[in-house]
Amino acid sequence: METTLIILKPDAVQRGLMGRIISRFEDKGIQVVGARMMKISPELAATHYESHHGKPFYDGLVNFMTSSPVLVLALRGVGAIAICRKMMGATFGSSADAGTIRGDFGVSNSFNLIHGSDSPEAAERELGLFFKSEEILEWDRASEGWVYDLSGDEPE
Repeated sequence: METTLIILKPDAVQRGLMGRIISRFEDKGIQVVGARMMKISPELAATHYESHHGKPFYDGLVNFMTSSPVLVLALRGVGAIAICRKMMGATFGSSADAGTIRGDFGVSNSFNLIHGSDSPEAAERELGLFFKSEEILEWDRASEGWVYDLSGDEPE
């Protein structure tokens, strides 16, 4: 099982898309194990996006991410990082495939609705920025045996 960070960005929150986006992950079988609505501080945004510091889009990104509340989610599942990123679609809504979150809800090349960790290392770092360890819960879903084949040693 992997746990990944997802941020529903200011445009997703302002457009009232939070429930529809969360439903897509839950419909896929991904488990919500943490959720927090917050306004990101400039300091937290700078830390989160430090790898982009100095790039032409950096200041606009920090300003955008601090402009309105966001919803941060900890999502868990087998292969959750790759699955969530595939569901998100290409970075820019204008080029994202239909059926993806960005492809179905976005057209902008600036506002792209959602952030998702891109690796296990990034997920661990990013989850630590937005959640205390006790805020990410371990809980059993009654439907787990219908999401994953649990007949072997590992869920698949």
